[in-house]
Amino acid sequence: MSTPRSGGRRADAVRNRQLALEAATALLSEPGAALTVEAIAGRAGLGAGTVVRAFGGKDALLDAAVSDLLEPVVRRARELCGHPEPDLALRTFLAELIAFQSAHHPLNDRLGGLDLPATTARRAELVAAVEEMLDRAQAAGLVRTDLEAPALTTLIGQTAYAVARSRPAAPELVDAYLTVLMDGLRPPR
Repeated sequence: MSTPRSGGRRADAVRNRQLALEAATALLSEPGAALTVEAIAGRAGLGAGTVVRAFGGKDALLDAAVSDLLEPVVRRARELCGHPEPDLALRTFLAELIAFQSAHHPLNDRLGGLDLPATTARRAELVAAVEEMLDRAQAAGLVRTDLEAPALTTLIGQTAYAVARSRPAAPELVDAYLTVLMDGLRPPR
């Protein structure tokens, strides 16, 4: 028996899939935790076979977990694209991105070599939203136009990641990083 809400899946299969996702997300946030199907299944209180049936394998499960983690970041970036003050929207987003990356920066180190199509697509959505924010700020004369959007998004992404990895001790230090970055993005006088 399936419910319309589950897209044809049985309720227990939907519940097991969610438990496996939650377990994978929890293990991803624990540095050094094993990212095996067995470890994920154990954390979820499921059998390894149940996890494999739900996702088809570890890569697909981790892909779904990371993609789900990125979804609110992408949604927030899109929301900020409509903000009436493009420079404030960009600064707000950067602060939130640094906070997100501070909480989740070990993910990149743990996902190397995995096939992550949903995560790759979600990251592309994020880049597109940031490029839209930058386009709006450039059109308003608030961000330099001598650098192309891909260079700017790489600069922003790498800077945010570096700040997040350094785990600044005080919010004032993050604010100082943001001020320097935003000053560097302004058009030269």
